[in-house]
Amino acid sequence: MDVLNNNTKSQVALLERTVDDYKSDTKPTWCPGCGDFGVLNAIYNALKAKGTDPKDIVAVSGIGCSSRLPFFVSSYGFHSVHGRAMPVSTGIRVANPDIQLIAFGGDGDGFAIGAGHFVHTARRNLNICYVIMDNNIYGLTKGQTSPTSDLGFVTKTTPKGSADAPLNPLMLALAMGATYVARGFSGKTKELADLILQGMEHPGFAVIDVFSPCPTFNKVNTFKYYRDEAIDLPEGYDKTDYIAALAAASKHDPYYLGVLYENRDKATFEDHVAATIPAERQTPEQVLNGLFKKFS
Repeated sequence: MDVLNNNTKSQVALLERTVDDYKSDTKPTWCPGCGDFGVLNAIYNALKAKGTDPKDIVAVSGIGCSSRLPFFVSSYGFHSVHGRAMPVSTGIRVANPDIQLIAFGGDGDGFAIGAGHFVHTARRNLNICYVIMDNNIYGLTKGQTSPTSDLGFVTKTTPKGSADAPLNPLMLALAMGATYVARGFSGKTKELADLILQGMEHPGFAVIDVFSPCPTFNKVNTFKYYRDEAIDLPEGYDKTDYIAALAAASKHDPYYLGVLYENRDKATFEDHVAATIPAERQTPEQVLNGLFKKFS
């Protein structure tokens, strides 16, 4: 006799989830010491805490070292072309608003070739959790400056130092309407897992910019650098205060870690789309007959 009702079965299933449930058979191929290992660990733990069935998860990425991450997660995945993680995520999200969608990428993929798509995803407030592994350099193509590289940063493409001022991902996200804006550090995986879990549970566009050092090509923005330069938001900080969030995002000495801003009241893109759909859907035949009547 089955003595468990559906709700109890669901709760038991959640309790039985382990980190291994979310690991694929593909082993990570990053350089030893890469910060992305910490991000992947945090993602496994965030998924375990949420307890979502792997078959109900879709992981989307663009191109780059960090964008290989969907290969390492036991879920549906889409490894898109360079800079196109957001358009692909938009299509998936609108087609199936019930799945758990997580997008991944790096500072180059998200803020260079993908910057325009990032802007429009933020203003639409799509229900997507976007985890960006920010190493301030192009790692996959062997060490060129990225949009977040510091002014004066020396690389193969800027031997005399970068002449470009760095882009501030959190300021951009806030300015364009993202409703959950956070910063994490791959050296603090427990805290990062909590940020990702909150991002997945947030109803709207959740942006998590993660300091994820590249030990091979960036000898400046290292784990030690961020341990010295990044601190948690001060006690009593109000994450619903937009002006405070702008001030916290603009601060560089030190950098703040945590949820800088959250607004759970703004309607999502999916809400607006749903509002345009009639309560009773017409059949294709009814749609065609209506068009024939209208234009005859």
